[in-house]
Amino acid sequence: MILSALLTSVGINLGLCFLFFALYSILRNQPGNITVYSPLLFNERKAQQQDEFNLERLLPSPGWVKRAWQPSEDELLSITGLDAVVFMRVFIFCVRVFTFACIIGIFILLPINFLGNQLADDFSDLPKKSLESFSISNVDDGSNRLWIHFCAAYVFTGVVCYLLYLVRRTSKIQSLINDAEKLYRKLGNLKARNSQQRFMRDGFLGLFGQKVDIVDHYEKKLEDIEDNVRLERSSLAAEEVPAAFVSFKSRFGTAIALHIQQGIDPTEWVTERAPEPKDVYWPFFSASFMKRGIFKIAVVVAYIALTILFLIPVVVVQGLTHLDQLETWLPFLKGLLSLTFVSDLVTGYLPSLILQLFLSVVPPIMILFSSMQGYISHSQIQKSACTKLLWFTVWNIFFANVLSGSALYLVNVFLEPKKIPSVLAEAVPAQASFFIAYVVTSGWTSLSSELFRLFPLLCSFMKRLFVGKDNDDDFEVPQMPYHSEIPRVLFFEILGVTYFFLAPLILPFLLVYYCLGYIIYRNQFLNVYASKFETGGKFWPIVHNSTIFSLVLMHIIAIGIFGLKKLPLASSLSIPLPVLTLIFNEYCQKRFRPIFKAYPTECLIKKDREDQNDPTMTEFLEKLATAYQDPALMPVQNSRSADGRSSPLLCAVEV
Repeated sequence: MILSALLTSVGINLGLCFLFFALYSILRNQPGNITVYSPLLFNERKAQQQDEFNLERLLPSPGWVKRAWQPSEDELLSITGLDAVVFMRVFIFCVRVFTFACIIGIFILLPINFLGNQLADDFSDLPKKSLESFSISNVDDGSNRLWIHFCAAYVFTGVVCYLLYLVRRTSKIQSLINDAEKLYRKLGNLKARNSQQRFMRDGFLGLFGQKVDIVDHYEKKLEDIEDNVRLERSSLAAEEVPAAFVSFKSRFGTAIALHIQQGIDPTEWVTERAPEPKDVYWPFFSASFMKRGIFKIAVVVAYIALTILFLIPVVVVQGLTHLDQLETWLPFLKGLLSLTFVSDLVTGYLPSLILQLFLSVVPPIMILFSSMQGYISHSQIQKSACTKLLWFTVWNIFFANVLSGSALYLVNVFLEPKKIPSVLAEAVPAQASFFIAYVVTSGWTSLSSELFRLFPLLCSFMKRLFVGKDNDDDFEVPQMPYHSEIPRVLFFEILGVTYFFLAPLILPFLLVYYCLGYIIYRNQFLNVYASKFETGGKFWPIVHNSTIFSLVLMHIIAIGIFGLKKLPLASSLSIPLPVLTLIFNEYCQKRFRPIFKAYPTECLIKKDREDQNDPTMTEFLEKLATAYQDPALMPVQNSRSADGRSSPLLCAVEV
């Protein structure tokens, strides 16, 4: 890719970003959009819809930036929860890392790369200059200037490690209940309308046939559903479920019971820490040990198959980055591709955009895979999906594009460890231009779309257009999709660390992404997203492992690149880098990882002693006995004839 193509891509995305920001500042002030841009505040009744016309609503204003910046971390914690704070700490960590990286990369490494003569590129026309001229590939083989890159790799590794150490069976019933809740919300909307809107024809598409009262029709349908719910519950009343929640009077007693084997057969009595009541994922609550094992194997097979199939869009994208290949495949486009603007658009903007469109369908699939693995909490499912999506992205977006081969070739590369440094050193710098465009296209565009919330905006507009004013009963505050956002943020970190000394031109674009993301996501946490369940900050180990992986990957490439550049001494002296990094990682695993797994006995006993003098503990234990109830077995009282009868499937036990 040439510089003009990158400039075209940057220009398009900058224009889109400014357009979205301006539209957002106007649309968020419109009363009808309060459930789109401030659903959290609307739900808490801190913001009300105002129908009076005001000219200031039509003018863009940056006031939302100041409001997003002002709250302290403690205030953010009290409003949004620990997971949101951890997510924002990822941005703070990355801003610090890439601020330092930009200083070294742009002011020291970039001029050295640009002044090299290895590629013998034409310096007279800068816009038509290849982006490889700004990478380490342009430094002469055997040049002593490569020692500066060597020193930069050591210093950067030390800084990243330093910053990293500061940052410490009821499905059928539930389906019926969901149908009942939808009908109940429809009834609420219908009863709010005038009498003329409550009637419809019972024929084809509501255009033919006799007029009927929709309210009576839905109420009768709701009664039928509730009868079916009671019938299903009665069939389960005599069944025994091989699972239960057990409560204890002390945290220390809970810890002992959790870590002691309960029976001779370890697969018969399986114990695990209970999630919060709202966090329970009921479909797999009573799944057997064998069923969970079978589903885990099935998920692994499906995950591998999806990873291989995703290479198809990757190959299509690779063809777009090389115009000569594209002209060979589609010769009738040769004349069109000869136009400078079109060629810059095709090579600089479309590849990463198309790849992002294909990648957008993957997060829901990963959630589905994780929900099938036997986890009993939504937070565990999100954490598992986050890990799956991160490594799926690393494999399919990074390695598949870098190595540019078939799935078998990709596997063979990693089956021969001795060739990995040289293969990566030769392939990774060649794809620097694609990943710079990917950061601009995918990164900046994703932030704009996150702020603008186009899909919820369209849904809200369609509801107001065809249904009327939004009804409070139909309103639900969205939850932050950590499983899809954290992998995206970490993948950009991997790109930045990997290309730190290879192609430092990527660093300022990443720094802009993280600075914008910090403000935008603070705004979203304060106004849009509600915390329905918590992982207790357990996303941070994923961040730590991803950072260590990116450092080791950079070190392996450094070993290979110095060898290819005929500087064997620097290549040999780079070998201690991954070893020292892995030793640091092992220390962090021993020092900090246990905190994320279980509380220490010292803290548990101290807290139990404090609870002995707490007058509210008796009331808490009484509520705990009934806190864990399957939503599918809760009383249904929606229709006018409901009597609230239900047959509980689970019984509470206090130990």
